[in-house]
Amino acid sequence: MLRVPAVKAALIQLLALLPMAAIAWLLARSGMALSVTMIALLQGAIAALITCKVNLAPWWRAIELLFPLALLEMHALHLPPVIFLLLFVLLLGMYWSTFRTQVPFYPSSPSVWNAVAQLLPQYPVRLIDIGSGLGGLVLSLARKRPDSAFFGIELAPLPWLFSCLRARLAHSTARFMRGDYERLDFSAYDVVFAYLSPAAMEALWCKAQREMRPGTMLISYEFLINARAPDQVIAVVPSAALLYVWHF
Repeated sequence: MLRVPAVKAALIQLLALLPMAAIAWLLARSGMALSVTMIALLQGAIAALITCKVNLAPWWRAIELLFPLALLEMHALHLPPVIFLLLFVLLLGMYWSTFRTQVPFYPSSPSVWNAVAQLLPQYPVRLIDIGSGLGGLVLSLARKRPDSAFFGIELAPLPWLFSCLRARLAHSTARFMRGDYERLDFSAYDVVFAYLSPAAMEALWCKAQREMRPGTMLISYEFLINARAPDQVIAVVPSAALLYVWHF
């Protein structure tokens, strides 16, 4: 758990409390008492400096800097506690274990769906979208290729439920599973589509090498696998992210 970036970020905020309190106390002793807002900014600045010294992505510095001030501002709104509970439940259902997987919610676009459809072989295939989100790709392909089987797997409960409802209302043959794609057997599929994050690509490639059969295809939108150059690179639309394809 200590390797998870979100856990590291929380520990950094705790670590910054002691030097912040020491500085604030010394300034108060010298007649320069800080306001609550200044204390929050000091806490964030110390946490951001600590973040520069540890192995966290650069954007965590801004998060650490602004987090104490954001808490202070939220407290000043005097909102009923139940609002924060509902917001927490909503975000939990939407992002679930993003703090562990480091794969946030990345929705793909119809232009990506069309490009993937053109890559598929003419014979019937089984495709799985790992981290299928709201199900757009899977539902689109199921409409275009009724001869094939299309699946999505999503860990977060709300996107998965939304995908299932969309499929049922559309009377689609698309199927959605809730779970972690790391527990899937890729050998059951002819095509694996991924729109994940840079942090997940190395593990994805190791799994694909172990499990994907000869003649199958791995497709990644936007994020490249460094271990092996892709066999195809496709520009979905000009000035947009690329589609990378590996053939096994």
